[in-house]
This record gives sequence, structure tokens and C-alpha cells, in this order.
Amino acid sequence: MTPSPDKSVAEKPAATAEEVEAAWNDNKLAQVLYHDWEASTYDEKWSISYDERCVTYARDRFVAIAGPDGWPYGKTLEIGAGTGFFTLNLKLAGVLDEAHVTDLSPGMVEAAQRNAKTLGFAIEGRVADAEKLPYDDDTFDLVIGHAVIHHIPDVELAFREMLRVLKPGGRFVICGEPTRYGDFVARRLSRFTWWATTNVTKLPALTEWRRPQAELDESSRAAALEAVVDLHTFDPDTLARTASRAGAADVRTVTEELLAAWVGWPIRTFEAAVPEHKLGFGWRMFAYKSWLQLSKVDKVLSAVVPDELYYNVSITGVSPTGAAGRGRLSEQ
Repeated sequence: MTPSPDKSVAEKPAATAEEVEAAWNDNKLAQVLYHDWEASTYDEKWSISYDERCVTYARDRFVAIAGPDGWPYGKTLEIGAGTGFFTLNLKLAGVLDEAHVTDLSPGMVEAAQRNAKTLGFAIEGRVADAEKLPYDDDTFDLVIGHAVIHHIPDVELAFREMLRVLKPGGRFVICGEPTRYGDFVARRLSRFTWWATTNVTKLPALTEWRRPQAELDESSRAAALEAVVDLHTFDPDTLARTASRAGAADVRTVTEELLAAWVGWPIRTFEAAVPEHKLGFGWRMFAYKSWLQLSKVDKVLSAVVPDELYYNVSITGVSPTGAAGRGRLSEQ
């Protein structure tokens, strides 16, 4: 069991209605505003930890798309790292060695470095746009990301930047991106769960399960901003073609979570709609074990269910090693 991350950082003020309105017309502002706002509570919101549960999750997602070979990767970069979930858990799993992280949000970079320090190691962090990475060509052995490219306006440009900073033969691994149909179902299940929970808890017998109205209003503003920063959903085949067009070789995709997403998103929405103290360790373990069991069923169903119906898509590819391939990449 690893230490829990430091919770001492002060929370950012909630975004005002005026800021949310301005963000509709400035996506980069929206990205920074939303993720700075979320930085201090992001780990709690998404049940992120740095122990066996999340180490196993991160390692398994990586292995599912890129396999277990070549560990540890020497010098690695994460784009859109958030609070460090993917990098830090993969480091604890032995997948990577020297870790660098970037995010458009200063608050997220600070949170990732603070979490690393709490876990007993240091990581290099920079505030950076994934469409214009502040690193030289051929710098990294591995570039990773988790639930990030759906926030990036120009996904093909982001792939080109990943390939540019990778050494010849270096690999990128992007996991946890929403598919078009999977996201369609998940969002509607979440909206219904939010509506049902916030209305049922108005009943006199259930008022102790209702969060204060101010907190519910803040969550609604967060949801409004989330709609601004979530730019894309993906068809797996189209995503693979985008990476290939950017210059990647040996591109492949994997999809995961069908029933696990149909149950997981309502559970997560319910957790956000009720007071945190009402849900103890038993509930957390129920949610986690339910996800594990349904994920096993999803793997069996993958033999007959089209991949585009699953919620998550992961993608990997490598930087060209031949002079001709590298030349084509540099010209794009």
C-alpha cells in the first residue's frame, strides 16, 4: 500500500456563471479554467489512488494495448497528465522510469508533482499545449496519455507532436478515450441518474442524502464546463487512420468497457450527487468489485459485440525508424 496523496492544497474557487459563458467562446480558456478548478478535488471525484487498485488498473490498460515488453521505458512524457494518475501508477508498476508530465492547466501540473513527492519520487512537470510540445525532436522513449486527446482541438496535430518528440522506434500509448456510441449511452445514463437522485433526495425521508443546493449548483456549472472541454468522441478505425496519417507506424486500437461503463457511470454520478460521508469503504469496494466483474464479462462479449459499442478506446503506434519514414514525418 502506498501513501495517500497530500490533500493540503487549497481548492480553487468555483467558476462563475460569467466565466462559464466566456469559456464557450474560448476553448483554451475553458480547458485551463475547468482543470484548474478540478485540480484540488480531481482525485476524489474520480476515486483516484496510488495503491494496488489503481496501479493494477493503469498497468492492465497499458498491457491491453501495448503489451508487457520493454519495461521500464527510460524517458517518458505524459500529455494532459492531470493529477498524475497514469504516470504515477505506471511508475509504481515498474512500466516507466524517468517521468515527465505536461498539462495545459498549471493547477494540474502542481497537483501531479505534489502527488509524486508524497509517493517519494520527483517528476519533471511543464505547463504545455499538446499541440505544441516544448521539447526537442527525438527526446522520449515513450509518450502516454489517459483520457486526454478528446480535449485537444486538433488531434492529428497532437499525434504529430508526440511522434516528433519520440525517438525513432519510440512508442505512444493513449488510453481511456470515449467512443462515439459508448459516450452517447454513458452520458444519458449519467444525466438520468443525476436527475433521479437530486429529485428523490428532495423527499422528507431522504433529505440527509441530499447535498446542499450550493454544491449541486456548483456541480451543474462543472458539468456545463465539461461539455465545453470534451471536444471529441472516436470511432476506433477513424482514430487509427488519424494516427497513421500523422506518421505513426504499427498503429492498433483496443476497446474496453461495455457493461462496466453502463453500470460504472451511473454509480459515479450517484456518488457525485450525494454527501460523501454517506458512502463508506463498503460502498467503494462494491463499486470497484462490480466494475471488475463486469469487465470480465465485457472481455467475453468482445468476441461478438462490435468494438465501437464499447466505451473506451486505446491506441498505440511507434515513431518511424527508417530515414524515409522520419523524413515524411518532419515534412508534415
